[in-house]
Amino acid sequence: MSTTNPSKINQLLQLQPKGTVLLASWLLDKGYSFDLQRKYRHSQWLEAIGSGAMIRTGDKVNLEGAIYTLQTQLGLSIHIGAKTALAMQGKSHYLELAHSKAILFGNNDEKLPAWFSKNHWGLKVNYISSKFLNSTAGFIPFEAKEFTINISGPARALLECLYLSPDKQDLVECYDLMESMNNLRPNLVQELLENCTSIKVKRLFLYMAEKARHRWFEFLDVEKINLGKGKRSVVPEGVYIAKYQITVPKTLEMHDQSNL
Repeated sequence: MSTTNPSKINQLLQLQPKGTVLLASWLLDKGYSFDLQRKYRHSQWLEAIGSGAMIRTGDKVNLEGAIYTLQTQLGLSIHIGAKTALAMQGKSHYLELAHSKAILFGNNDEKLPAWFSKNHWGLKVNYISSKFLNSTAGFIPFEAKEFTINISGPARALLECLYLSPDKQDLVECYDLMESMNNLRPNLVQELLENCTSIKVKRLFLYMAEKARHRWFEFLDVEKINLGKGKRSVVPEGVYIAKYQITVPKTLEMHDQSNL
């Protein structure tokens, strides 16, 4: 490699951890002109992976490293969520990452940059942009080798699973996940449910929490949670749950009945 601007490039390489993406716009804000960035690429300190995006030459960047850049350099809320986040916490038997799939969530005004979509990251990414959960609560830090990113914690991830149900996420599997969540914090669940705009998601969450007989469910103030009016048919020809005015699959209502 060339020794073009050695002190400046050394400072640059210390700005961001290994295994992450460096954005041209972010580097410009840090005092690295586009001309200097070109020199670094020509000197093989950096290599382009898309328009306005670079990595250290020879560096290996996976999905977590790309997410780190979205969150820290662009300030986006895009994060690993739903069943993928639960799998990363060891809370799902269906390891999404092991099957080369990952679910991402972000606000409905956020789009994946072209450089992100262009690269494969070693797995298939399913990105959902939605504002159904208008809250910044429920995230947890996930530590990679060189850095930390925010992913959905158990309560938020389950709400995201329910948002995807029933077409993209099996409801019985959602209930299996709910059963494992014995230690959710009632105040966090309360905040998430109060800021959730999906009537379907809120009704299903409360129905499953009560069905699982979690202790924390008793501390929720359901009166403060807007559950809407009228019936909701989650699936056709299911079982009607009068308390929550929803129709759920018979297999879900009968699930674990013998243990009740």
